Amino acid sequence: MERCADTPGHVLFLNWRDTRNPEGGGSEVYVERIAAELVARGFRVTLFCAAHDRAPADEVNETGVRLVRRGGRHTVYLWAALCYVAGALGFGPLSRRRGGRPDILVDVCNGLPFLAPLWARRPVVKLIHHVHREQWPVVLPPWAARFGWWVESSFAVRVYRRCRYVTVSEATRRELATLGVPPEQVSVVHNGTPTLPRTDAERAPFPLLVTLNRLVPHKRVEVALRAVAALADELPQLRLVVAGQGWWEPHLHEVAGDLGITDRVEFRGFVTEEEKAGLLASAWVALTPSLKEGWGLTIVEAGSAGTPTVAFRDAGGVAEAVVDGRTGLLADDIDDYVAKVRTLLHEDEVRRRMGEEAREHAASFTWEVAGGRFAALLEGAESPRPVQQRGAPSYLLP
Repeated sequence: MERCADTPGHVLFLNWRDTRNPEGGGSEVYVERIAAELVARGFRVTLFCAAHDRAPADEVNETGVRLVRRGGRHTVYLWAALCYVAGALGFGPLSRRRGGRPDILVDVCNGLPFLAPLWARRPVVKLIHHVHREQWPVVLPPWAARFGWWVESSFAVRVYRRCRYVTVSEATRRELATLGVPPEQVSVVHNGTPTLPRTDAERAPFPLLVTLNRLVPHKRVEVALRAVAALADELPQLRLVVAGQGWWEPHLHEVAGDLGITDRVEFRGFVTEEEKAGLLASAWVALTPSLKEGWGLTIVEAGSAGTPTVAFRDAGGVAEAVVDGRTGLLADDIDDYVAKVRTLLHEDEVRRRMGEEAREHAASFTWEVAGGRFAALLEGAESPRPVQQRGAPSYLLP
């Protein structure tokens, strides 16, 4: 990474959302916590993301990261390229601001990438939490799903073929290899475990389940609802709290009604960090029924509160966030998922033992270590090969 010896490097993160965005989630937490660790190590950091009505267009947050918000859910990608090339925001090649031009870009791929190697003649690192093979047909109509998967699995692999990759789990690293990304080109930097606020909440005196998710189809909160319905007769006091918000919520209310468990389910909506800490401390079991996760940040958050999690074995990085049989249980299908939840609710000693191991496991992941590894990777990143004098850029050539 090119920079003067006496000045810190400038890192530009490109991400579709930030943590203040109503649709922000665990991947946004990862980006901003890593960015904060880089600032603590002397880097200048800018995060470019989509605009929304909960935050200003330009601000510096409490950790020293500058956030620039432009465009919307779909146009943020175009805005990033235009602003960079024009230098209009102080970080492009045409910027007149001293030190404004970034030394390196971190292109965060949440399905669709920013394709930074096509327009930024600086080193680019591609950060990808997980491959979206299963999500595309769940959230988009067939034609759009096919196009999105082609971009992610073929076109983007070609564009980033000379870039360093970073991901958050060995599972994603292995899946990237199936798309043609050499494993030696991919570095794994795990999430840290967020420190939850102190709480006076105690374990609930009745069976309490909690799931923390964005309420969108691929999070499969329906599975949690079906688990409650299946166990309701044998556990009359069983309750579920669904924490989170999203456009899929009305459908989930309908499912709860169809299953006859409306009185057993509380849709809590957005929760503060304090409320989250209280929920996780009082729950008996946390549920992560997602179709796919790069890591599973809420799993280690639950673990830090001594609460084991049930997740799906084939859901990507959750198989690393959960140590099966020690910090929680991994299921093979929906029937097995219900059976695993039943086991933890009925077997008190097993549940308590797993909760203690989950607490120890969560404590082994720190943002300081993650930030240090990320900083070292940025220092070693190289630029894509320069554009040929005629024809296509070299990273698009065979």
